[in-house]
Amino acid sequence: MSAQRISTAVDRIERALARIEAQAATPRGNGEGAAKHEALKARVAASLSELDALIEGLEA
Repeated sequence: MSAQRISTAVDRIERALARIEAQAATPRGNGEGAAKHEALKARVAASLSELDALIEGLEA
């Protein structure tokens, strides 16, 4: 994968994460939403870590 494609992918991921965090900051009304958000946040963090590892492997 080219450096430009990697950079573009990382930028898209960062923008998506910012949108998720902005939505999470908006109060919802029940605890179920907060629990779902935390689960989603953990899955996104794990996916980002996985992507980082893949990108590092391509750069090596």
